[in-house]
Amino acid sequence: MGEPEPPAVSDGGLFGLLILDGVLLGGLGLVLTPLYAGGVPVPIGVVLSVLILPWLVRRAGEVDARPSRAAAPLSAWVLTVAVLGLVGPGGDIMLPATWQSLLLVVGGVGSGLWALRGVLNTEHQRTGG
Repeated sequence: MGEPEPPAVSDGGLFGLLILDGVLLGGLGLVLTPLYAGGVPVPIGVVLSVLILPWLVRRAGEVDARPSRAAAPLSAWVLTVAVLGLVGPGGDIMLPATWQSLLLVVGGVGSGLWALRGVLNTEHQRTGG
């Protein structure tokens, strides 16, 4: 048996990519939330954020289970949605006062916090505290 193979990406690099994914997901969620199919609103951005954000938080928790580090993709997502949504490019407001926008914010934050709670519970059980 030889030496174990070094990881393809360092923990810091993987952590940075997870944060970048949080930023990109926030922007994509904002763009895709106000979509309509005919006259029916179809907030695809909400669905993507609610499904992908918990995964990003759990992966960050695998890299580093400290709460501030595990929540970094969620923090990046919230910051991106807040900045682009309220002070968007060219002064446009990408987060209008609609139910779809509320659903994006509540769904994204709620699913991210749910995943963070799971990371913290797992770490608590692992350390036996």
